[in-house]
Amino acid sequence: MVVDLAEKFLVEGDGNATLLLAHGAGAPMDSVFMNELSNALSNLGVRVMRFEFPYMALRREDGRKRPPNNQRQLLASWWEHIQLARDLLGSGPLFIGGKSMGGRMASMAATDPAVAAKEVRGCLCFGYPFHPPGKPDNWRIDHFSDVQVPLWIAQGERDPFGRYDEVVRRLPASSSLAVHRVVDGDHDFRPTKRSGLDPATILGGAAKAAADFMREHSTSR
Repeated sequence: MVVDLAEKFLVEGDGNATLLLAHGAGAPMDSVFMNELSNALSNLGVRVMRFEFPYMALRREDGRKRPPNNQRQLLASWWEHIQLARDLLGSGPLFIGGKSMGGRMASMAATDPAVAAKEVRGCLCFGYPFHPPGKPDNWRIDHFSDVQVPLWIAQGERDPFGRYDEVVRRLPASSSLAVHRVVDGDHDFRPTKRSGLDPATILGGAAKAAADFMREHSTSR
């Protein structure tokens, strides 16, 4: 069940590990993808706390579409919600992550050594926007070497923002970076109809891999 907490979060589940989850650029925290992912993770024993960046929160109030806030504002929002989550949760394993842009901003927030002080255990990205569609040379990974926590990415084989095969080919090898293959998935992990694959099963597999990653990194460091 999804409930409102402190008028800042949508919270689902009551697991040992908590994932603070941000939405993508064009859809809110209660989009179909975010709802289905949160539900799948909750069923696997992960507490999910969703929040919205300022521009999306304003859209919820007045219905007007706005572009995302600038990077400085998005990162400031990330740190505000990390602190709020930690205040509400007290101790316990906390992970940060997001869908597309939300995941990218989470990974950028994770370059700050202060994430260790907040006991953030890892960062998870669901459909990372490695490059704009049709612009495969405009990669957005310069900060990856500075990420202070283990980084996990679920990437679709057909994602126009970076197909799984091109991503694993170009990413540097690192023991702190893992990429999960979403079979036949697009940016929202949806398979083609001709594949015969069940969308819920595909999303569930990504959620299971994410839960396993959080379970692995939930022990005290």
